[in-house]
Amino acid sequence: MFKNVLLVECQDTPGLVHGITGVLFKHKLNITMNQEFVESDRFFMRTEFEGPPVGSPLIAELETILPQGAIIRLGEQRPKTILIMVSHESHCLGDILIRHEFKQLPVRILGVISNHTSLQNLVNKFDLPFHFVSHENLTREEHEAKILTLIESIAPDYVVLAKYMRVLTPGFVNRFNGKMINIHHSFLPAFIGAKPYQQAFDRGVKVIGATAHFVTEELDDGPIIVQQVINVNHTANAQTMAQSGKDVEQIVLSKALKLLCEDRIFLAGNRTIIFD
Repeated sequence: MFKNVLLVECQDTPGLVHGITGVLFKHKLNITMNQEFVESDRFFMRTEFEGPPVGSPLIAELETILPQGAIIRLGEQRPKTILIMVSHESHCLGDILIRHEFKQLPVRILGVISNHTSLQNLVNKFDLPFHFVSHENLTREEHEAKILTLIESIAPDYVVLAKYMRVLTPGFVNRFNGKMINIHHSFLPAFIGAKPYQQAFDRGVKVIGATAHFVTEELDDGPIIVQQVINVNHTANAQTMAQSGKDVEQIVLSKALKLLCEDRIFLAGNRTIIFD
């Protein structure tokens, strides 16, 4: 018995749910979960179903009943493959590695890439490949070219920036449109860029947070997937904020990764539609 996920995005018209579910029924497929949403005449639907193998014939039939230009994605419910990129900080990487070890995330980690060696021993404890790609004496473009060659040879479904602390060029980012997510230690759009906890302290904020988002050309401006906050008071400084924020960062990134790998996210311009 195959378990699949169908994602449909199209112009909203009457009878879409009836038509789509009718096609699934015709192919002897059993719907186990269905969610839909309409915004600004745009229809989004996520359907989990099980039954015999399906593929191109199902998509072709759906295309005949859906409005022109409909986006149809069909995928098997399976762990997605990911490649993690990190620099020095261990908390987000460590959380993902532990969750992966105990099968708490629907992912299969293919390896870890870093521009430093400080986390190699951590990765080795989980018997996963660690790839050190130094940025020393290289231009940003030269360094990214080496990383790109490595990623293409491994061919993951998604790339996860788990505290990778280098700004990526537009040329690199555009290779992974909708396939790369990042954790930013701030409740975006506040405090974009470097040292957000120092920025938060300087502004005297009473709430700090973390944001997981898709990576785009604009720094820390990609479609937001998950956000979470915690309260702080006047006694907190930038250092204590950063320490408190680490717990939030790892929870937010892991939740975003789970949503992504369970095919629960639609990209709608610079926004996301999420069925969780």
